[in-house]
Amino acid sequence: MTRSRPECEAAGYAETVRLGAAALIASPLVTKYLVTGSAGHLGEALVRTLRERGDAVAGLDVLPSPHTTVVGSITDPAVLRRALDGVTHVLHTATLHKPHVVSHPRQDFVDTNVSGTLTVLEHAAEAGVRAVVFTSSTSAFGRALTPPEGEPATWITEDVRPVVRNIYGATKIAAEDLCELAARESELAVVVVLRTSRFFPEQDDRDAVRAAYDDTNAKVNEFLHRRVDLADVVQAHLLAAEHAPRLGFARYIVSATTPFTRDDLAELARDAPAVVARRFPDLAEDYRRWGWRVFPTLDRVYDNARARAELGWRPRYDFRAVVERVRSGGGPRSPLAEAVGAKGYHAEPTGVYTMGYRATAAEEAS
Repeated sequence: MTRSRPECEAAGYAETVRLGAAALIASPLVTKYLVTGSAGHLGEALVRTLRERGDAVAGLDVLPSPHTTVVGSITDPAVLRRALDGVTHVLHTATLHKPHVVSHPRQDFVDTNVSGTLTVLEHAAEAGVRAVVFTSSTSAFGRALTPPEGEPATWITEDVRPVVRNIYGATKIAAEDLCELAARESELAVVVVLRTSRFFPEQDDRDAVRAAYDDTNAKVNEFLHRRVDLADVVQAHLLAAEHAPRLGFARYIVSATTPFTRDDLAELARDAPAVVARRFPDLAEDYRRWGWRVFPTLDRVYDNARARAELGWRPRYDFRAVVERVRSGGGPRSPLAEAVGAKGYHAEPTGVYTMGYRATAAEEAS
């Protein structure tokens, strides 16, 4: 029987509808993220940001939280297969952190940071994921961060060769190598983001710093050379995910843009306040009024130039920006960092990192 044109158009539309869901899922325009470690500082911030901009996102963590949709371990293949359903991009932040060195055996670090990352990479490739962004740490540079006595401060780029300091750094480097191997041996695009170890809101873990400096003073000082705001870390991760298919494999330092240059390194190791005074003469009165001090010396400076050049990353929160926030009566942290708050790393008292997951006031009210 010959169909009329309207009937043919209707039939064609019905066929499109019937096949539409499968075609849409296969479309490169559809994006769904999986955030591992979604109950942590960075994981929660990523889930919050993705939800706010309307992206599909799943959160995976061993701890339940308002930002976790799948509770389980990254070392469990069945959990990962479930979490990866329909996922196009993985933001792998789950890890044992540096503060866990004093509370967890070394094997736990290997199991989570190395074996867990390998499991994520293999199952992501199997699921046809387009890109994985792995969150590493500048702590992985280890002893290379600290210059010998009397030497200039160290200028840290992605090309600095790590010198192992502890099991945390050793396992993060091993995980980075697995990411590079996965990128080379499969079509999986992997970007390793080396973010600074200093974006947490908890007090400094060094007794001498806590005793000598107001906590906000210490954190603002660190934006000169080794701290980054959580909101900027989130943006770096999302840009890395976007550019991963083009990059294939790459490493980036993610830290606030430093005002210093290599020419400053020798003086920074001797008299950091003099360098800061020359670069920010208008801020001396603010520091005096607040009773603040610049650290007497600096041992390292993180250089984020490669991330800015290759990812188009533009961190908003540098030293001057956070000082201006304090000047205006606020805190140095971004609204996102304030919303995520402090979580700590331990359920039981362990130094200054003592808190487990704690809901924010907004979550408790919801």
